[in-house]
Amino acid sequence: MAKKITYLTQEGYDQLVAELNHLIDVDRPQNIEALKEARAQGDLSENADYDAARDEQARIEGRINEIQETLKNYEIIKESDDLSKVTLTKFVTLEFVDLGETKRYQIVGTTEAKPFEGKISNESPIGAAIMNKKLNAVVKFINGVGKETTVKIVKIENKK
Repeated sequence: MAKKITYLTQEGYDQLVAELNHLIDVDRPQNIEALKEARAQGDLSENADYDAARDEQARIEGRINEIQETLKNYEIIKESDDLSKVTLTKFVTLEFVDLGETKRYQIVGTTEAKPFEGKISNESPIGAAIMNKKLNAVVKFINGVGKETTVKIVKIENKK
């Protein structure tokens, strides 16, 4: 089975690399020091500092592994000047027909999705529904709570 490609914007790639470097160069050494200090306190069976440091170590190592796996099979999304259809990196203004309100989103890969910040994944229900659709298209999809929603694409842009 082929590995799944992770789509990243250049900004998202840079953020992942910076986070990885911080985890390796700062967080990991600090955690090693915290473990040493906790061990020096003696009995590890009832040592809350040691347990906390081990939990933090697991979090750090897990995140390092996750980022390294992501960076093994990624593709940088190239921004296109073509504004005729919705593609990755585009900023899209949608009119929610049933609600009579508009919202603006950027379409990004799953790794960078932050819905509350207006960054939605191309694999999310709404993202998948509008991908490759043209300006003024009316699209229906089933939202995250199982309700059919209708949106109209009212603007496609490259910039923030």
